Amino acid sequence: MKLTLKVWRQKNASAKGQYETYQVEASEHMSFLEMMDVLNERLINEKKEPVAYEHDCREGICGACSMVINGQPHGPMTGTTTCQLHMRNFKDGDTIHIDPFRAKGFPVIKDLVVDRAAFDRILQAGGFISVNTGAAVDGNVIPIAKESASKSMDAAACIGCGACVAACPNASAMLFVSAKVSHLALLPQGRVEAKRRALNMVRQMDAEGFGNCSNVTACEAECPKNISVVNIARLNREFLSASLKAEE
Repeated sequence: MKLTLKVWRQKNASAKGQYETYQVEASEHMSFLEMMDVLNERLINEKKEPVAYEHDCREGICGACSMVINGQPHGPMTGTTTCQLHMRNFKDGDTIHIDPFRAKGFPVIKDLVVDRAAFDRILQAGGFISVNTGAAVDGNVIPIAKESASKSMDAAACIGCGACVAACPNASAMLFVSAKVSHLALLPQGRVEAKRRALNMVRQMDAEGFGNCSNVTACEAECPKNISVVNIARLNREFLSASLKAEE
């Protein structure tokens, strides 16, 4: 299949970027990243600068493969990362626009690569527990209701890719932060620092320049792990409760 790629090229955060157009031939059995590999191999052979983009596991685990494809983070398939997207989802002759995740909190490093260290700083602000859970056998010492455990595991599935930020018109990181707060807040081990965690992570999120949630729910629609916006409601409750307690 023959495709036209319009790829965003940008030397660094301070440089002015632009789209460059490439023609590429790809098999429908290739993943999207394999198709990008074909493009880069050709550019290298032509002594041209290859397109910079992130990837690691190529198994939908790490979340590094962050691209906006035809206006959608990770592409047109729901519950799918870019590396899991296959070219059979496109048609011969298609034009594909490829952009980086755009947000104030995600400055461009080069081309399609953005700096998502803001997420690490948010986690460092409060995403931890001090309870010593012991070895694996000790995991059954504290009984946890099945419903709470299931909701916690669902929230913990967040891979921190940033698709929620890229999809949100406000560049909000609320879905990411709420997932990280929820998966600990739902477990008794995570309740010890619950109030401090909610306050510190939200304050750090604001300091990083991410926008506020306005209930568009585009974040849930584009999340490759189908994280629910119900977690945002839980984060709001945790933050409000912690704020009231802090004022006492």
